[in-house]
Amino acid sequence: MIRSRRLRRGAAACCAALFLGACAGPPNDSPQSTGDPVSGGTARVIQLNEPRNLDPAALGNEWILNAFLGNSLYGTLMVNDPKTGKIEYKMAKDFATNDGGATFELKLRPGLKFSDGSPLDAEAVKFNWDRLKDPKTGSQVMEDASMIASSKVVDATTLKVTMVEPVPYFAQAVVPTPMNWIASPQALKAGKQAFDAKPVGAGPFTLKKWARQDTIELVKNPNYWDAPRPYLDRITLRTSGDAHQRINTLISGGADVAMDSNWGTTAKAEDAGFPTYVMPLNGGYFLTMNTRRAPFNDVRARKAVAAALDLDALAMAVHNDKGQPVSTLFGKSSPFYSDKKLAQKNKATAQKLFNELAAEGKPVSVTYPATALTETKATAESVQAQLSSFKNVDVKVKMGDLADLLKKRLTYDFDIMTSSSHFVDPEPRLWTAFHGDSRRNISGIDDKQLNAALEKGRTATTTEGRKAAYEVVQERLIELTPVVFTERTPAIVVTGKNVGGVVAYGNGSLLPEELWIRQ
Repeated sequence: MIRSRRLRRGAAACCAALFLGACAGPPNDSPQSTGDPVSGGTARVIQLNEPRNLDPAALGNEWILNAFLGNSLYGTLMVNDPKTGKIEYKMAKDFATNDGGATFELKLRPGLKFSDGSPLDAEAVKFNWDRLKDPKTGSQVMEDASMIASSKVVDATTLKVTMVEPVPYFAQAVVPTPMNWIASPQALKAGKQAFDAKPVGAGPFTLKKWARQDTIELVKNPNYWDAPRPYLDRITLRTSGDAHQRINTLISGGADVAMDSNWGTTAKAEDAGFPTYVMPLNGGYFLTMNTRRAPFNDVRARKAVAAALDLDALAMAVHNDKGQPVSTLFGKSSPFYSDKKLAQKNKATAQKLFNELAAEGKPVSVTYPATALTETKATAESVQAQLSSFKNVDVKVKMGDLADLLKKRLTYDFDIMTSSSHFVDPEPRLWTAFHGDSRRNISGIDDKQLNAALEKGRTATTTEGRKAAYEVVQERLIELTPVVFTERTPAIVVTGKNVGGVVAYGNGSLLPEELWIRQ
């Protein structure tokens, strides 16, 4: 990732690396990148959400969820190289296909061990990946893992994977998901309670103590495979869903690292002289409209909402005018970029459509579930305020906790809600967000042309073939309007001025083994 003194300027500079997997690490003239890493010390880190449990299947490998914790406990098989955008191997040595993605062969480094001394071998990877496919596990990445038809242990360090259909870019599905984290099969078999008390992985840190709703204390794993990493001795993790609280705590000296998801509060830290690291992503946050039921089973209702919303006003409300509204699905530096506009404000069109629906006895009346997370709450309230200026529209915001929101998402029991699809490479995130067969297709859109284009984007072996497929994807998303993209995703890390080694991969997933603090 890259350090920026002015948030917008830094984000723009990063866009040149958009397709390449991540922004580069701190540039050579950054104070944090000069000299050798310093060993020792404790990093106080603020994350956005506390985990339900420590099972890797229940953790989310994104900066906004529990990526930092998962990387700490379990390490990584592979990551996005921050300079070339290609896969860089960590605990894995290779993950290659010689038949266009029909099969892959995963090669592990020899001698890998879990923190309890047991071997991390191909059998352990197979157990974890099979487990993520099992509906009983309840993993949010079941579709990703289910792209694997079968796997076979060849030897202790080799796993042969056969795909359901050829997926040349399957590594892109592994990197930003819990498939990248391997836990001890024996420890997982002991059950949830035992595992939460003593999770066993091969990451740079192990769990010392978890005081729920307070702190997670991690200590250095002396047997970590990649010595002299990790550089830190300890990490103390706290949770705050309030963006202002996170940044204020860091500015006042109460934290060393803060994950952030708010362009406005990040700008505040930047103005105070704190290093800011931004990972630009394609796609972004969007309002999902449930096409399975009224009123959004009528495309006119969806198009009316899209035409009614002023994305610049939304950015002002949520991020104090520091946000980055989405106009196109891909950034300009992506090989899949198209200048087709996703949504365009037109108040007259919006009101005409709202009136048509009301005249037919179908006025738009919806409930918008939200949480106290700063950005989610502000987005819901801004959307409510904007739509209230139109006739024949009624939006009620219903506050709840994260568990309630997740339940509504999983059961599709909602009218409209905040969701997202952010990515460097579109595979597999666009497929999971919009394909009719995807369990994570929250909007429920199911269109033959869209499905076919997503399939082609998944299986094509050339950039040209994929670009043609994603052109159709963009056209169908504009025509069908199952969602309204609102802003580019702010995958951000803010640090103290004495913190170095900020390196991330995937969707802003920060690597704890690289961090160090100059005392």
